[in-house]
Amino acid sequence: TLLVTFSSCRHHLPPILETFKLWSYFLIEVQPGPVLTFQESSAGLKRRKRSWVIPPLNVPENQRGQFPKEIAVIKSDYVKETKMIYSIKGEGEDQTPVGVFTINKNNGSLYVTKPLDRETKDKYVFKCHAVSADGEVEEKPMEIIIYVIDANDNKPIFTQNPFLGSVPEASPREFEFMIANATDADDPNTDNADVRYSIISQDPPQPDPHMFIINSITGGIRVNSDGLDRENYPEYTLLIQAADMMGNGLVSTGTAVITVTDSNDHAPQFEKKSYTASVPENKVGAVVVKLPVTDGDEPQSPAWMAKFRIISGNNGGFFISTGPNKQEGIITTVKPLDFEQNNKYTLLVIAENEVPFANPLQTSTATVIVNVQDVNEAPVFDPVEQIISKPEDLEVGTELTVYTATDPDTARAQTVTYRISSEDPAGWVSVDRDTGLIRVKSPMDRESPFVKDGKYKVLILAVDNVPATGTGTLVIELEDVNDNAPVIEEREITVCNKDSVPVLLFVTDKDGPGFAAPFTL
Repeated sequence: TLLVTFSSCRHHLPPILETFKLWSYFLIEVQPGPVLTFQESSAGLKRRKRSWVIPPLNVPENQRGQFPKEIAVIKSDYVKETKMIYSIKGEGEDQTPVGVFTINKNNGSLYVTKPLDRETKDKYVFKCHAVSADGEVEEKPMEIIIYVIDANDNKPIFTQNPFLGSVPEASPREFEFMIANATDADDPNTDNADVRYSIISQDPPQPDPHMFIINSITGGIRVNSDGLDRENYPEYTLLIQAADMMGNGLVSTGTAVITVTDSNDHAPQFEKKSYTASVPENKVGAVVVKLPVTDGDEPQSPAWMAKFRIISGNNGGFFISTGPNKQEGIITTVKPLDFEQNNKYTLLVIAENEVPFANPLQTSTATVIVNVQDVNEAPVFDPVEQIISKPEDLEVGTELTVYTATDPDTARAQTVTYRISSEDPAGWVSVDRDTGLIRVKSPMDRESPFVKDGKYKVLILAVDNVPATGTGTLVIELEDVNDNAPVIEEREITVCNKDSVPVLLFVTDKDGPGFAAPFTL
């Protein structure tokens, strides 16, 4: 028989017991608690004031067997001289919780009356009193502290169940994206509350049954394998275990539900590799072609929404935008296209996403051949406004100028003819239908109300076969000649023959400077 006495071994008792448990041929007998003695007094039955520190008592929780159980003996040295009466006051006796401890008033044996629960209360503090039966002698109260020693009677409890987390599908290995944790009500300073985590199972087990790993100490869940694919495996459920005693004690299980979020791991793909379209020349804002694409990423996400670029073949006449459905490129014209200069364009278009690719991906391209349709264009005067200077007194039939237009439709056989528009207010000129030669049709007058600032404007029309009409403006700057006599504004005056007053005459002349004032009267 090995006799082992355990006293103040709060933190070492469980490991020691575990060690002895391995040796089945040892029989362990735990003796009753210690004897607590009031500080020794001097001879004589008299009271003295003393200071005394009593070491704490340790009582295991969840004790079994018969109660009350003796945990210590309180002893006064005065017992040798007189009968002493013992009592306790404080927590566990007359203060909440009441009745947990009791003392034999005659011999000082201190008892616990029922199993203790450290998680309910881990410490009791009360006073022990010793008074002689006749009341003549009284010990100074002894403070007794009782610590409740932890037992592993609580299993870990997950703080939530299930734990909800998400991980981008393009996440690298060792990427930690969520934490699962559990609490243990046992003493945090012992192994009873030292929790370890592990993953029991993964559903689904594809593409790798060990897609995730958990930090056994912190509960952090990390990516453990490549191959996360939201499109095929959008969600995983992990069965997680939490065990105390550093993973060898009481066990609880919980779940972690992991949502695999979309990453841009699919490039948009054109439905066709080449397109042919036609667009009329000179039309701005014309829709040339629509280029639909498909994308394997999550619909309506930035990784799914497409954007487009014309990377070659554009001379600035085309623009590509994304359609309202975010899966279509729309090419339009932004400036007039000239069939005669270039009747065919080959555009190379690339499709991308609104966010960068998670990993390098090959982008999709499409070739768009744009044929420019020839449209009959009106003849064009050069210059659009022709200015000539001529004297106002030219004779009828005098040649003024030749004003012609060219037809831009060089691919067509066109004949251009000319005529005067209705915007010849005075009817002073005529134009040769075939040559564009302009002559004086009727006498011109610089002083006419149809002349503004000495200039007379005529709108000339050029018409081709289809027909289409172009316009040009002939501006005739009329040079002044002395073709107007001075006019005395006062046609009749009256002069008195007596005390006459001078009369001022006003003279005007329609001609310009050099052909008007000064006047001689």
